[in-house]
Amino acid sequence: METKPPVPLAVLVGIQMPEVDDIAHAASLEELGRLVKTLGYEVVGQVSQKREGTGAGALLGSGKLAELAALTGGSGEIGSMAPTPKSKARARFEGAGAPATKATPEAEPARKPEFVIVDHELSPSQIRNLERATGAEVLDRTGVIVEIFHRHANTREAKLQVEMARLKYVAPRLRESSGGGGRQQGVGAGESHLDLDRRKIRDRLAELKDQLEAVQRDSDNRRTGRRDQLRVALVGYTNAGKSSLMRALTGSQVLVEDKLFATLDTTVRILQPETRPRVLVSDTVGFIKQLPHDLVASFRSTLAEALEASLLLFVVDASDPTYEAQLEVSRSVLREIGADAVPSRLVLNKLDRVDAAGRAALVEKHPDAILLSAHAPEDVAALRETIIGFFEASMVEDVLVLPYAKQGLIGEVYESTRVLSEDYNEAGRVLQVRGLPGAIARLRRSLAAG
Repeated sequence: METKPPVPLAVLVGIQMPEVDDIAHAASLEELGRLVKTLGYEVVGQVSQKREGTGAGALLGSGKLAELAALTGGSGEIGSMAPTPKSKARARFEGAGAPATKATPEAEPARKPEFVIVDHELSPSQIRNLERATGAEVLDRTGVIVEIFHRHANTREAKLQVEMARLKYVAPRLRESSGGGGRQQGVGAGESHLDLDRRKIRDRLAELKDQLEAVQRDSDNRRTGRRDQLRVALVGYTNAGKSSLMRALTGSQVLVEDKLFATLDTTVRILQPETRPRVLVSDTVGFIKQLPHDLVASFRSTLAEALEASLLLFVVDASDPTYEAQLEVSRSVLREIGADAVPSRLVLNKLDRVDAAGRAALVEKHPDAILLSAHAPEDVAALRETIIGFFEASMVEDVLVLPYAKQGLIGEVYESTRVLSEDYNEAGRVLQVRGLPGAIARLRRSLAAG
């Protein structure tokens, strides 16, 4: 039977700045641990230090660096990567120093962590220095997030977006990882290995940009077709329960997992039980603290679902002690793409994990919020009524006359509005409808067109 490779082991490293309190620092490291778990690694240790900043060459002070190296089996020293040369005489002396003894079986040494994961963005030289001191591979927070996105992307659009972000992350780090400065022969003669690698990345980024623009044109066309429909977008921090709420509201079989960034691709489904006019619900990619800017830029098209929605539901894990900071992260990202002007409601989710005192505090602090558990049918039904009520407030009633020669439009009328009554006269079918002003105006244009 084929044996599975061992789970990679990792040590977390955090720097606590003077302006960050102990609770926020601990929460940040806990979140990093969940990110690492999402990658499939096991956290076996943690090193933390209070410092004024993260600009030091090795990030940590010498004492903490030695503590980290003791966990990973490294030397704790930042020195040359070259091995220490030995003379032939010294080698013979060390080889003959001890008498031969009968070999005895020894216990297999405990595995040392292969990865050091740092809760900050590192420079290429900091990564190199930490790897020399610890003997382990070093990843910063941005690298972990980019790798998770890379593994979880499913649709063509998401894969293109993530590859672009990944290449932009790798490009500035090539200087430190380049194996040599030798010149190339033939095409591009005179280029170093590093120059050639950078040119390949630039060419690939240009190619990806063209492909992504083509895919996004198709996405834009689909969104244009939904412009006059009622649209709700679920937005918020990763693992806040958006996908669970999406499944409860729409009955769809979207992926629901208790891990970060389980959903990267925007899903659009119809609110169930279906209404007239129908309401579309979008489940969007989750946000996270220090979400790399290139990922925000790459996923701008995906986040456009939020920008073009009629209503945003900010879904928050109310059981998380740092939920307010998470909410601010979500709002900050949406401000960055200009979606902060869209009407919104706060949804405090996972209420089943909050005790009575906690619920009372939430009500007092957020009196206008919607408190619920996505797993409670009565809570989901109440949210559905809230969504319908929001759209009802914007609807108007009107009368449309559908000429007998244009009866083919009847399906569009029923899909875009709620038909209150139906009658006939010499001009055609007379419909009293209720719907959004934009949808009714579009139907009038279709009826007037020759």
